[in-house]
Amino acid sequence: MTQVIERPTRLERVKRAICVDISDMKMSRNSEDVLVTYSLGSCVGLTLFDPVAGIGAMIHCMLPMSKIDPDKARLKPYMFVDTGVAAMLGDLYAAGAQRHNLIAKVAGAGSPLGREQTFRIGERNYTILRKYLWKNNILIAKEDVGGTKARTLYLNMADGRTTVKSEGQEVEL
Repeated sequence: MTQVIERPTRLERVKRAICVDISDMKMSRNSEDVLVTYSLGSCVGLTLFDPVAGIGAMIHCMLPMSKIDPDKARLKPYMFVDTGVAAMLGDLYAAGAQRHNLIAKVAGAGSPLGREQTFRIGERNYTILRKYLWKNNILIAKEDVGGTKARTLYLNMADGRTTVKSEGQEVEL
């Protein structure tokens, strides 16, 4: 006897997690996808979502400025805030997103080693990100930045809902 497997209804479908690694960016328009990045310490995570076009993206940047290693920036533009966010915006616009529809949310940019961290990478990542978005007329709608805790960032493509999980608690941005 053959078993007939019925196609699950929309409510029964399991969401598909798309992992955004360190120095990476992922983009989706599939409402079943959830973009996720882990271990945001001094790194900065940015989600951009266009609810009209139904497209969104997430980036996980390690360092603020590509000028410290231009060769590395050419190979891995998402490693740096300046080149990564520029590439992310270019990809979103090419896929149909409109700047005036983008909703920006940010997490990370902390100091996992405490306030005495010499290079203040998290603080610099956040400063460059804010400056770059501001120059492109994109305001940050919500954020969870700073401090010493690591964060996991989620972007639900069905509705653009962005959440941050840290120390066992999950909050919506």
